[in-house]
Amino acid sequence: MIQRRTEVALTRCLPPDTTAPARLHGAMRYSVLGGGKRMRPLLCHAAGEALGADPQRVDVAACAVELIHAYSLVHDDLPCMDNDVLRRGRPTCHAEYDEATALLVGDALQTLAFQLLAEQPAAPAPERQLQMLTLLAQAAGSRGMAGGQAIDLAAIGMSLSIEELEFMHIHKTGALIRAAVLLGAHAGGADDTNLQSLGHFANRAGLLFQVVDDILDAEGSTVTLGKTAGKDAAQDKPTYVSMLGLTRAKELAARLRAEAHDALGLCPADTSRLHALADYIVERNF
Repeated sequence: MIQRRTEVALTRCLPPDTTAPARLHGAMRYSVLGGGKRMRPLLCHAAGEALGADPQRVDVAACAVELIHAYSLVHDDLPCMDNDVLRRGRPTCHAEYDEATALLVGDALQTLAFQLLAEQPAAPAPERQLQMLTLLAQAAGSRGMAGGQAIDLAAIGMSLSIEELEFMHIHKTGALIRAAVLLGAHAGGADDTNLQSLGHFANRAGLLFQVVDDILDAEGSTVTLGKTAGKDAAQDKPTYVSMLGLTRAKELAARLRAEAHDALGLCPADTSRLHALADYIVERNF
């Protein structure tokens, strides 16, 4: 089971909470371990498996991208961002520890991700691994996830077009999902044809993930989601549901799922697990 495999790998790569500074290391482990769907590692392993990658190499890439994701959640929950106190069914990092510790946790998790991807074998050749480092850095930076978050914060209370909303989420959510898929592909030595088709799949899957998130935020409960339900509406954030309504948002999700499946049809490898994950993104209820 990939989720269990990833949990074990993350447990090993995180510093022990008995090593100084113990409080920071404990907060890092609290923020990463014992929760989450591990969607990005699942996508990373599915892409790697399709191309015959060594699972141990994929573990490195999967952990790196999950550490970046975990850091983004810690910072996203801070009072200066979304100011949330619940994540994965328990107090957020700054609520459990304190705001300064949470800030340092995010910083430390981000740097650990790059240390891991730089030190451990994750690709068939060194030049390929360098490409992976560049890919992850771009996905996490100002032209990826961090830039998308900046656009999201600036959009509170504003009216966006569907094109502007899509641009925001291609960066905020989609960039790291795309990186997860392509990191797995690189671990398997993917050629340009595979990278192109898997990249297109990942673009559709990333938007699909966000549309479904918006639907769940509108329909789900705090208990079911493990985070504060209805937060987007309360903060007057533009979402696919607020702009399209629930019915049209669900229609968009169905179309994005179909487009994700179609993109995989262009990949000569066995992409059955990626097909299944596209379906799981739509059918999940938490």
